[in-house]
Amino acid sequence: MTENRINRIIVVGAGTMGHGIAQTAAAAGCEVTLCDISEGVVSAGIGKIRASLEKRVAGGKLGAEVAGETLSRIRTGTDPVALLEGVDLVVEAIPERIELKRDLFSRLDAAAADATILATNTSSLPVTEISRATGRADRVAGAHFFNPVPAMPLLELVRADGTSEATIDALRSFGEALGKQVIVVNDTPGFATSRLGVTLGLEAMRMLEQGVASAEDIDRALELGYRHPMGPLKLTDLVGLDVRLNIAEHLHRELGGDQYAPPEILRQYVADGRLGKKVGRGFYEWE
Repeated sequence: MTENRINRIIVVGAGTMGHGIAQTAAAAGCEVTLCDISEGVVSAGIGKIRASLEKRVAGGKLGAEVAGETLSRIRTGTDPVALLEGVDLVVEAIPERIELKRDLFSRLDAAAADATILATNTSSLPVTEISRATGRADRVAGAHFFNPVPAMPLLELVRADGTSEATIDALRSFGEALGKQVIVVNDTPGFATSRLGVTLGLEAMRMLEQGVASAEDIDRALELGYRHPMGPLKLTDLVGLDVRLNIAEHLHRELGGDQYAPPEILRQYVADGRLGKKVGRGFYEWE
């Protein structure tokens, strides 16, 4: 890391968020290693990056040469702990289970150089609790990206109890180099974005459940009446109904309040496998 500049990163998790973070960082000139539990999962992530770049080339938004250079900056692996030499930043984007994240951070901490920053892409779990699995609380923070990462302009940085200002400054510079608008919030349940977004989404689900209006018209009310770029039900389909359910349950446990209680329609849809766009069906039907 040179003059607060993060140059080499590892992204752990090649799923929806992970491959998007890897693509965005590589497009900004970073050397990226994308890791997951198996070669097959990593290859699938690389395939999605390639498809995303090809779509941008076909749409005239990106030159073919630039797309090729972006892809060339991404290496792959299945063991991030073995690949930490010279790495400035590790971004974790694995499933939202705190025991998995704490175990990963503990193993990363034991092998990483003292200066390496460890960041979690969690959308709601306590970053301070994750940092306590390490001996470098000053160099652990939340780096919450939004889906789809290449298109969404926001990066929410989460300051845990022990996070140093130098770490926040380095991550802010990194986010700005990726073309993101950066906000900094303290480590509270749901941070700023999930707490607000989930509350709105759950109320929209209750309205649908009560027959107030169709999903399309509820979404249109927010899109046209309040200039939201996407309605809360369509956004839930994009994020994943299972992800939204996990966040709602976490917020309800931590904060209480009926506004965070998952409505029955959400529980039922998740039980039925209607998880949103990633499976072709949620509150909407997707091709």
